[in-house]
Amino acid sequence: MDNNSQSEVTPNLEGPEVLYVQGVSNPAAVGQYPPTQAIAALILGILGLLGFSCCTAIPGLILAKSAMEVAGQHPGHPDAGMAKAANVISWVSIILTILVLLLYAVIIVFAIALSAGAENP
Repeated sequence: MDNNSQSEVTPNLEGPEVLYVQGVSNPAAVGQYPPTQAIAALILGILGLLGFSCCTAIPGLILAKSAMEVAGQHPGHPDAGMAKAANVISWVSIILTILVLLLYAVIIVFAIALSAGAENP
């Protein structure tokens, strides 16, 4: 072998070379984040406010919590704010549903008390 057939190896003066493996690389550097269910959680929370009460607010809360966990693991995740909003809206919907049920219970008790008082003059 002569010296001309072999290529010379030059050292890398910029530092060690960083290799990114698909699925393992830093999502902030690549620009890809794992998907979340934040949009579905927000829609379910809003539907809970519009009158579907806990039937949609509780699943929305569960989806919002899972979306917040995923967004918390990846700083700068674009769905973090939407997940927080879905969490708040779902809790507000649940609290309003409980308050309305308590109001109905008070009205029913008051109506029963009035009807019992009207029968006994």
